[in-house]
Amino acid sequence: MKLDEIKQIAKQHNLKTGKATKSELICAIQQAEGNQPCFASNSATTCQQHGCLWRADCV
Repeated sequence: MKLDEIKQIAKQHNLKTGKATKSELICAIQQAEGNQPCFASNSATTCQQHGCLWRADCV
């Protein structure tokens, strides 16, 4: 997913995008949705959130 698309999703959650990186934005979106902010972390291989929107970019 491109950064512009991620910024649009972030804005839907009333998150400020500013100069945040892709990973920072995705983690903020995950947290805003009530999920574990784990994007691009070492837990990708053990993650059980198979329906996660970011899974394809993460693993």
